[in-house]
Amino acid sequence: MLTNRQLLILQLTVNDFIESAQPVGSRQLSKKPEAPFSPATIRNDMADLEELGYLEKTHTSSGRVPSEKGYRFYVDHLLQPEKLNVEDSMQLRSIFQNRVMETEELIRNSAVILSELTNYTAILLGPDVTAHSVKRFSIVPLDETKAVAIIVTDSGHVENRVFDVPEGLSASDIEKMVNILNDRLTGTPLMHLQIKLASAAKSVLEQHVNKAGELFASFQKATAIKPEERLFFGGKMNMLKQPEFHDIDKMKMFFELMENGAPALAFFQDETKGIHVRIGSENNHDAMGDCSVITANYSAGDNIEGAIAIVGPKRMDYSRVITLLDIVSGDLSRALANLMIGGGTDRRNV
Repeated sequence: MLTNRQLLILQLTVNDFIESAQPVGSRQLSKKPEAPFSPATIRNDMADLEELGYLEKTHTSSGRVPSEKGYRFYVDHLLQPEKLNVEDSMQLRSIFQNRVMETEELIRNSAVILSELTNYTAILLGPDVTAHSVKRFSIVPLDETKAVAIIVTDSGHVENRVFDVPEGLSASDIEKMVNILNDRLTGTPLMHLQIKLASAAKSVLEQHVNKAGELFASFQKATAIKPEERLFFGGKMNMLKQPEFHDIDKMKMFFELMENGAPALAFFQDETKGIHVRIGSENNHDAMGDCSVITANYSAGDNIEGAIAIVGPKRMDYSRVITLLDIVSGDLSRALANLMIGGGTDRRNV
């Protein structure tokens, strides 16, 4: 058990290091009005906290920095909620005051604003609509070689998918294809669309549509829904602003993780509701050893959920980020519910 004074010194050390990114010494803590103790007393307590694993001594200074264990204790027991100032609150609310007609636009705007307000990287996982069923197909030719497939689901969600069409394909063939798709695939959940395309539509297309084999392969590839397509990023380069991330190899690993997309889905591994904080090694990825990830869920109606992640250094401002995520997750849920009630659609161009 830590003494009340040790708890206070640990809290002040973490807060000071979050703000300054510089090792914290006993003398600078003794100057704070919250710590009316002598430098010697604080130094002894800091030494005890280091021995217990909550603080670490750096090689370049006599000061100390929080350890991963210290950050975890701070987040779990010492964190104080932050109240946003008026300017931040107005910027945050602006996402939801503007007239937005598409789910994707609302989610993308949220990622951008969160990255600006935190100076960290924001990642939003769009709602999983794969359980929704196909209501109808449309195909619109774009030119002689490309067309766009429009898939409308029973929830009003819209997928726009561009695909290649064989040279010389006639308007009649396109019409036949649309009729076959609607006849054979209406009511199919999006998650089963690829399987149903092969089992219920391919043979019929081959019987009635010119160049069906080539057309089917292109269409099937374009309509595959990949989980990483649900990721929306804001402030990918923000980590360059953090003094901890000037190591080239470290930054290369981090940006490869961001660019690859699919590994970033691991940030959303917590399926339980609420806000979750993972610090350093808790992220189970070499590129994330010096990072913290804070996630929150939001609702998109009809029991469909998405998630938000803020990625920053272990020295991130946990209090501010948690406050922002709590506000955004609630406001985004309400905005998406209103969007669906108002008949807005979600269009994704690939």
